[in-house]
Amino acid sequence: MIAPSVRITTHAHFSAAHRLHNEAKDAEWNRRVFDKCNNPHGHGHTYALDVTVEGPVDPLTGWVMDFGVVKRVVHERVVKACDRKNLNVDVPFLSGVNPTAENIAIRIWDVLAPAVGPGRLVRIELHETERNKVVYTGPS
Repeated sequence: MIAPSVRITTHAHFSAAHRLHNEAKDAEWNRRVFDKCNNPHGHGHTYALDVTVEGPVDPLTGWVMDFGVVKRVVHERVVKACDRKNLNVDVPFLSGVNPTAENIAIRIWDVLAPAVGPGRLVRIELHETERNKVVYTGPS
């Protein structure tokens, strides 16, 4: 009999600053496109992060994987790297990208996917505000 596949989700949060800016464009373009998010001194958010891992239920443990392991991986690889940091300059895994919520979610995927075995990362949900979130389900 094949073990049923189940999704588990853990929640975390971190506070960070960023500035949306495209170096290839001039100041006027950046102000027009990114508006208040282009403030030269940046601005901050308290991000909420939901990480979903999928896999078969282990017949010995009864779980996909230990929630504590998933929480620890998210904390070590994302929260510690981002909390109270400037995402433009302080977070190595965001180096070279404009730290939009979309780009942050993609890069979070890249650092978490290899570390959640035996499960498989299936969803990153990053809330930039209470009303705005990005959902990323991995590379196509």
